[in-house]
Amino acid sequence: MLAAFHAQIRLNDKDAEATNIVERDGPVHRNYPENPAKPGAMIESPEGLGDDPDRWISRQRDFFAGRGQAVEWKTYGYDEPADLGARLSAHGFVADDVEALILGELTALADQPVVIPEGVRLRATTAEDLPGVMALFEAVWPGTSWVTESHFEELAAVPELMHGCLVEREADGLVLTASWVRLTEGTDFAGLWGGSTRPEWRRRALYRASVAYRARLALDRGYRLARVDASPNSRPILTRLGLHQVSTTTPYRLTT
Repeated sequence: MLAAFHAQIRLNDKDAEATNIVERDGPVHRNYPENPAKPGAMIESPEGLGDDPDRWISRQRDFFAGRGQAVEWKTYGYDEPADLGARLSAHGFVADDVEALILGELTALADQPVVIPEGVRLRATTAEDLPGVMALFEAVWPGTSWVTESHFEELAAVPELMHGCLVEREADGLVLTASWVRLTEGTDFAGLWGGSTRPEWRRRALYRASVAYRARLALDRGYRLARVDASPNSRPILTRLGLHQVSTTTPYRLTT
């Protein structure tokens, strides 16, 4: 599964936002919004950095500094050189939290029986849900409103590939859990993103219900494999459901 993920997703720049500029600079894969003020610029080096890694790292630092654009270099635990993280740090990139790269069969998730508490309901996300979903993510992950806005923009732009679901309290519509599934066209993979639950509502099967919902949706559309960049909260749930941690991923951020 890791080999399939590497070949289908990473080598073909399938994680790039649909509206981003996608280009190669030697062994470096980068994609970024044309507007330097807009977040979402990304770098990867899935084929390694050759005999002079520092040259390619400094070129990316200088390129994005010249644009005045913040960027994230997304590293995976198996990337070369083995000391890539230390080299990025030496060039001014700052490491963020490590996440687990989780892969597995969608059927393992879709077949899970899930019962959610009375008084809540699970449904598809619509454009009108932006304020409620944004309030949830700001409560759980402060400062990430641009990510939520980006997901809603994607939902509007490519509704055949981007789908959201949420769990809300029936009494007042308070969003308790929200998540997304991105169907990666031309691959076997459906990416499960953004699954977050209000702390006081955790351990009540809301996240598991959203995982099963998204897995069934992806299976119905012909996808076979799930991909998740999992936080420490999500990782044990997903591995108990039959998925596998195959590596880690660490973002290194450069601000201007």
